[in-house]
Amino acid sequence: MARLKEKYKAEVAPAMMKKFSYKSVMQIPKLEKVIINVGCGAEARENSKVLDAVCNDLAQITGQKAIVCNAKKSVANFKVREGMPIGAKVTLRGEKMWEFVDRLFSAALPRVRDFKGINPNSFDGRGNYSMGVKEQLIFPEIEYDKIDKVRGMDICFVTTANKDEEAFELLSLLGAPFAK
Repeated sequence: MARLKEKYKAEVAPAMMKKFSYKSVMQIPKLEKVIINVGCGAEARENSKVLDAVCNDLAQITGQKAIVCNAKKSVANFKVREGMPIGAKVTLRGEKMWEFVDRLFSAALPRVRDFKGINPNSFDGRGNYSMGVKEQLIFPEIEYDKIDKVRGMDICFVTTANKDEEAFELLSLLGAPFAK
């Protein structure tokens, strides 16, 4: 079982219960899912191997197969047509989610050059947090020699919290390195 899930049960949940004075344990916010998204855009149109490389990277990082995302609308300026593959995403829940979050906070983010912490203002108003990563090389699973291009990704943490303050406290107690 993931170390972070044990920490949630033993330390985070009781601390949240005390701080926000919830009347029931069911009110304590939980991490519901983590979504990792990589967009390729028109680059995937010109070279079909790009999407394969993105899916392989996501599979190595998350331990789960990536889903190819298609364009919903045609945009002439970006030379993208409806139905064209433009990216890939993975939704993590359960054990894989806890393991990924643990590796992200403890191993990957500290490897970012000049890392001062993640932005504490990236909450959406409903208790969800989104962040971007500039390169997939920060994950220890990715080998530098085997990648074709440095790509970034979006990571979204979906929680059951109703307010940003609750979600901030939840992620902080889980070990998210927020900037001071």
